[in-house]
Order: sequence, then structure tokens, then C-alpha cells
Amino acid sequence: MMTSGKTETAEIGKRVKTVYDVVLEGIQRGEWTTRDKLPSVRAMAERLKVHRLTVMKAYQKLVDDGIVEVKYKSGCFVRGAAAGVTQVDSGVDQPWDYQARKVYTNRSRLADIHRLPVDYQMSEALIDPNLLPNMYMSNYVKQIFDLYPKLLSTYSTVMGDLELRESMAVFFMQKQGITAHADELMITTGSQQAIDLVSRSLVKPGDKVLIERPTYSPAIDVFVQQNIRLIPISITPEGYDLEHLEQVMKREKPRLFYMNPTFHNPTGFTVPAGQRKMLVELAERYQCILVEDDVYHDIYFGDPPPPPLFYYDTEGYVIYIRSFSKYVAPGLRISVLAARPSLMNGIAPVKALADNGTPLLNQKIFQHYFFSSRLQEHVAKLRIALQLRKEKMEQLLAGTGWRWTSPSGGLNLWVQLPDGFPVEKLLARCLELSVAFVPGSICDPLGQIEPWIRLSYSYINELQMEEGIRRLIAAAGELRSC
Repeated sequence: MMTSGKTETAEIGKRVKTVYDVVLEGIQRGEWTTRDKLPSVRAMAERLKVHRLTVMKAYQKLVDDGIVEVKYKSGCFVRGAAAGVTQVDSGVDQPWDYQARKVYTNRSRLADIHRLPVDYQMSEALIDPNLLPNMYMSNYVKQIFDLYPKLLSTYSTVMGDLELRESMAVFFMQKQGITAHADELMITTGSQQAIDLVSRSLVKPGDKVLIERPTYSPAIDVFVQQNIRLIPISITPEGYDLEHLEQVMKREKPRLFYMNPTFHNPTGFTVPAGQRKMLVELAERYQCILVEDDVYHDIYFGDPPPPPLFYYDTEGYVIYIRSFSKYVAPGLRISVLAARPSLMNGIAPVKALADNGTPLLNQKIFQHYFFSSRLQEHVAKLRIALQLRKEKMEQLLAGTGWRWTSPSGGLNLWVQLPDGFPVEKLLARCLELSVAFVPGSICDPLGQIEPWIRLSYSYINELQMEEGIRRLIAAAGELRSC
């Protein structure tokens, strides 16, 4: 009898999971989209030929996992995404929603904007190719094949080329005082892959992850795609409200905190040195892994930024993602993920499944190019050129009445337009005028930040910038007068 009871319970569990999966797959393919009402319990039971109690249990699990929400006397409705986004500041669940996004799975709206051909590109946080020493790099490419004639005849290891990882370990120690063994470093194909690897190896559907508000848009998409519950944490020019952050960590018990504390994308803010050690202490206390995305570390205007949070990590609670793609050689797509063995052991198998190792050719070119004295000298000149472009953009925007905090590094201006300004309409009009920018709403885990826009000053030259900003201001004037 006991065996029979267990078998029956297992069978009920399978049927509940079947209903759960049917609803989840329907949401992912767009059968039910944001705020749509799900079929009633009776209708779904008839559709799937199961008992109504089975559907009720499946719906309750969908509610518990933050995928749907119950409205009193109205039924179950799809939340803003396949994973819930919890607004802990107010204690109210908020939807992930913005106008241009009907199906949110396996899609990045930032990539959608980048794909549009425009003449005045202010959505791309990349360096103008004319600012990079392209001929110098091409000479290195030729030398690489003389040094490694069998380079194209083998794979890299999953962790990355050992010679490069050993050089990076020395670099981190000399430049930032970071102690990391080569085995604690992984070479990834850009920071985007590193974020994806972390999300797929260290969290599971339904887990809670803290994320800055606003933040790097594709990071939102990566976590949402995998049904992770996001809890926004506001970032300001002064950093985070650590007292509030501790309350959230204590109450919500998040698995990760994805953060971009140095020349933050999109705001340009830098978390002060005084907070960084305290953040690591909080992470240790509440067993929350800090995922530190450091893309613009060397792009500073004045003093270098504070040491990374990884500098203070002694217990293995920080993952440090250091990208060099933006300003060294974007086409090589080289980033370094640093983590202590307890975390790296979980990430490495996922990297093996993803690509079995970043292309070896790219790693060898990067190694000999990056550590050359010529490239290091060029980075210093690059900082000056980018600072001049930032100042030029600020001058062009000075008469608009728009507001921003001038960043001390990075590639972006985070600009606030007048209250109530229709940013989505502005983007549509600007695209007609061959001008692109990033609307603030896609940088918000709640999809609500209005009326902010991100303007990148790094990809266009000053003449293009003058015309692009002129068209942007003109388009804003048209909408203001409507």
C-alpha cells in the first residue's frame, strides 16, 4: 500500500509539472504575453484532460516562481516576464514591460537597436575604430603565426590559454594588487559570455538575484530568459544605500548581486572605495555572490578608479569580470573572469558546453598586442581623446535644459529629459532621422525609467556628433510642440 501511495503521488507530481511546462512554453512562444489572463482552471483542465486540482497546483507553483500573478476574483495573469521582477523598495511586484517588446524570450532589445543601420550611432558603447591603432595591430597578427606556426591546428583549453592566464595574473597583481592564480582565471569571449556563464551555472529558475536599477540592458535579458527573479537595487552618484541593501539581503536571501560599480553602464557612476569593502563583508554575511562587471576600468578621465571589489575578497564571494573588448580590440572579444575555486568549479563545465574554449588565435593576438609598450601608451592617449568627445557632447547639449551627471570615465552620458517626455516616440523619430540612442526603459529591470536616455560619445567623431545631436534636439523639439 505504501508503494502504491508513493507511485500515485509521483504521478500527480508529473501531471502538475506537465501543466506547469505547458503554460511556461506558451508564455515563451507568445501565446500569452505580458498581463494576459491565463485560461481558467476549468478551461485548462479540459484542454489538457487533467483534473482541475492538478491545474490549481500548477498555477500555484507558477505564482510561487513569480511567473504569473493572481488578481482577486479575476484569475491568473502573466507577469511582466517569464521571471518575476520584484520591487522591494515598495514591497509591490512590478511588471517587466516596454512597448516594443511583445515576446521577451531569447531577445535583446539593445541588440535590436544596434542592428538598425544609422548614420549617427549614439547607442553603441564602442570605440571609434579610427581611434585604435589598426595598422600596429595588423603587424602583430602577422608575427603571431611566425611565433606559433601550428596555432590554427589546435583548440584552446576550456579555461583559456595558460600563457595568457599567467600573464593576466601578473598584470592584476602589478596594476591592482589582486592576487589570483592562473587557475582562478578564465578567458571568455567577451563580458557578455561571462555574464551568461554565471547565470547558467550558479543560479536556477526561481532564484532571486539583485540587480542595479538602472543597469546594463542585456544582463536583464540574460537573467529574465532563465526565469530568475530580479530584485532592483538603486545606484546613485554616492553608490548604494547599504542599510537598505542589507535589509534586502537579509529578507530576500538572494543568490547573486549583478553589479557594474566602476563607470557604471548606463549612468557613469562609480561606487566609492569606502563602500567596496563593506559590500564584500555584506556578501560574506548573507552568502550572496557579487558579480562585478568591470568593462571600462581603464577609461578614466583624471584619477584611476578604486580597486575592484575582488581586491577585498578573501572568502570566495566575488566573481570579477574584466573586459578588454571595448578599447583594445573589439573584434577579438577577450574578457577575463576571475573567481575562487569554489565558484570556478561550477562555471568551467558550463564554459566547456558553451564553446569548449575561446578561440586560441584571438587569445594569442591579444596577449602579444595588449602587453606591448606601444598599446599601453596608446590607451593613455585614448583616454584623452574620449574625454574630449565627452566634453564636446556636453557642450552640444548644454542649451537644452536636459540634465546629467558628468562621468569621470566610461563611454556614456545618462541624460534626463523633461518629465513626461515620450522617449519611445523620440527614438522612433530619431531612427527615421538616422540617429540611434538607448531609451532608459530598457536599462530598468522594471521597464519604467522615464524619461532618461543613454548617449554614447565614443563611436562617432566630433563632426558626426554635431549633426547627430542637432537632429536629436530637433526631433525632441518636434515632439514637444505637438
